[in-house]
Amino acid sequence: MYEPVLVLNANFEPLNVCTTRRAINLVLMGKANLVLNGRGVIRTVTRKYPRPSIIRLERMIKRPRRTVRLTKREILRRDDYTCQYCGLRSIYLTVDHIIPRRLGGSHSWKNLVAACPACNHRKGGRTAVQAGMRLLRTPSKPSSSANYLFAGHLKENQDWMPFVVGW
Repeated sequence: MYEPVLVLNANFEPLNVCTTRRAINLVLMGKANLVLNGRGVIRTVTRKYPRPSIIRLERMIKRPRRTVRLTKREILRRDDYTCQYCGLRSIYLTVDHIIPRRLGGSHSWKNLVAACPACNHRKGGRTAVQAGMRLLRTPSKPSSSANYLFAGHLKENQDWMPFVVGW
């Protein structure tokens, strides 16, 4: 009942991901249409309701473009849970400032990378150059494309691909 459902705007732009329960409520209230039912039905005592995978809102929602927020989770996701100094893949990573804040480094996409605790400790309060460490990749801000924003759900929901790719 809590499987993710892709919510599309009236122009088929991907807006959001909601639960199956919320999607069924939107369809029953007439605020959305069922676009794709790839999950069977939900049975009640007297009725059967299609279990939606993708719904489309009836009315156009105007809202600003989504951006990727600067958080630890997004930095780790951008760096693919890989230490940017030694290449270790782990879920237990820290965030490191390439140029430490005490030396004038900013708290920005270009100055933050994922690092394992050992590399972060070895680097200490020095710059990467002073510590003699090199980055595997130059950090940058990730794109706010729908493909990146909904990437966490695309592995299990391949039927969303035609609606997400290209936005």
